[in-house]
Amino acid sequence: MKKILVTGGTVFVSRYVAEYCAARGHEVFVLNRGTKTQPPGVSLIKCDRHSIGDKLRNIRFDAVVDVTAYDARDIVDLTGALGDCGAYVMISSSAVYPETGAQPFREESPLGPNKFWGEYGVGKILAERALQARFPGAYILRPPYLYGEMNNVYREAFVFECAEKKRPFFLPKDGAMRLQFFHVRDLCRFIDVVLEKRPERHVFNVGNNDPITVKDWAALCYRIVGRKPEYVGVHEDVEQRNYFSFYDYEYRLDVENQRAMMPETTSLEDGLERAYAWYRGNREKVGVKPFIAYIDENFGRIPKL
Repeated sequence: MKKILVTGGTVFVSRYVAEYCAARGHEVFVLNRGTKTQPPGVSLIKCDRHSIGDKLRNIRFDAVVDVTAYDARDIVDLTGALGDCGAYVMISSSAVYPETGAQPFREESPLGPNKFWGEYGVGKILAERALQARFPGAYILRPPYLYGEMNNVYREAFVFECAEKKRPFFLPKDGAMRLQFFHVRDLCRFIDVVLEKRPERHVFNVGNNDPITVKDWAALCYRIVGRKPEYVGVHEDVEQRNYFSFYDYEYRLDVENQRAMMPETTSLEDGLERAYAWYRGNREKVGVKPFIAYIDENFGRIPKL
């Protein structure tokens, strides 16, 4: 049993990590402001990460899993407040790679601003650098699109909703754009692997090895709901994020270093089935965006594919 501190703990990834660790028998502490329902089986350290004071000073954590570090200040303030800590794992992002870089992105690829992710990606780069300066032995994980149970982001939930309502699905162009995913449980499994094996490498891209086209991804979501999609291709010069869950940006991570340590990952079909089972009982927890309203107002005359 380990004593683990998880930052956040109330929404999607941080909540899943906290519940996963607690279910594994660890003593889990979550650090947040206490304004939302807390995960079961954890201890709350109620404070803002920028005003922790001495609340962590006398607790010896075997590991910190930092899910909510978005800039250098987040790292500086938390690491400055920690007492003894055995290991530190930060969840970064594939947004640290500039869209102009050579793909697939490898851990050693140059980092830089990405026009699609903007300040979010820049903040993650600065957080990584601050952590490496203050905790050289820390591990940094860079996932692509995370999905699965507890996902409050309107991605797979949007497709599930369209399928349930028997709506045609509006694809960017011909739907050939490819996306790379990683189930949130696999992220937790890899955190386990890193904490157990303590590899010499300290930065890892993580994700499923094989990307999927958005057309095939939508078809899979529909099939899980029990429907077969009719597609509409949007070739108009409109902002893709007005009607679709992802930016008009295709990229791929090289995840061979992850695969060498954890060869098996959740199949996309199994992961989406789990996501849909959660969604059916937790619809109110998803932040719905007005994609459907935009489609109905702007694309009524576009023919089906």
